[in-house]
Amino acid sequence: MRPDAWHLTEDLDDFLAGSGEFLRSRPALHTQQLTVLEKLRTRGPAEHADQATLFGRLERAGRVEATFYRLPSRGLAPTALTPDQADTLAARLVDRGYTLPYVTADEDTATVFAEAWRRHTGVTPAFRTRLHLYRLGTLTPQEPFPEGAGRLAGEQDHGQVVHWCREFAAAVDEVLPDSWADTRFADKHFTFWETPDGTPVSLAGATARIGGMVRVDPVYTPAHLRGRGYAGAVTAEVTRAALATGATDVVLFTDPGNPTSNALYQRLGYVRITDWAVYDFPAAPPR
Repeated sequence: MRPDAWHLTEDLDDFLAGSGEFLRSRPALHTQQLTVLEKLRTRGPAEHADQATLFGRLERAGRVEATFYRLPSRGLAPTALTPDQADTLAARLVDRGYTLPYVTADEDTATVFAEAWRRHTGVTPAFRTRLHLYRLGTLTPQEPFPEGAGRLAGEQDHGQVVHWCREFAAAVDEVLPDSWADTRFADKHFTFWETPDGTPVSLAGATARIGGMVRVDPVYTPAHLRGRGYAGAVTAEVTRAALATGATDVVLFTDPGNPTSNALYQRLGYVRITDWAVYDFPAAPPR
């Protein structure tokens, strides 16, 4: 076997045994992989398709340099790749007969992989979206703080949580599965910011701590309640809670086109560390 090669497997346990340490070594940059793989580990795949979930790691002289997972309906999600690494991965996937609906990764990686996929398949990638990825530096809660308090959402709040998460998804043009259990929000912990009379006015979710990392997602305030500091208050609340669990990396994604939210998170102490991008791959032409 060559000293450096992509090792592909459909066995999650096998993949994690060889790649878990690498993924945990950069928890902020590997936030997507850590959370999705943990969900697969605890719940199993939530979908059935003609192609199984695929995992892979790139090793050089016994050292893991990159990894990826491919979910049938969610596309390819690699860690950082060089152009050469992206090219060898694209060639390997094409040789194995895999198709991809899209690639999602840090912007440099997504771009070089999209170009490699075009070369190997003839498919012209279509840029879909760009996101900023922030990591907490030092938490600096906003002043003045709005009246009220944070409260963990319980079973009795499930309907409100589902309603607001679906409103959030609609606002960012995200299509959610009909089943709540299959959404990316189902395994998160939620906190409300409530006014002194106990009325929920804002919502923030957070993942469980994985490899020292917690990701805040989503943060949502209904339109008629915005501009009163509620989003900043509930974000600070879930950030404090994450730090209290021992999290070393608290991260969140933002829409570059929303200067209000980006400025808010920066005031709270979040620092932009990279950009994320998604490229869609239309159906391949006949070969």
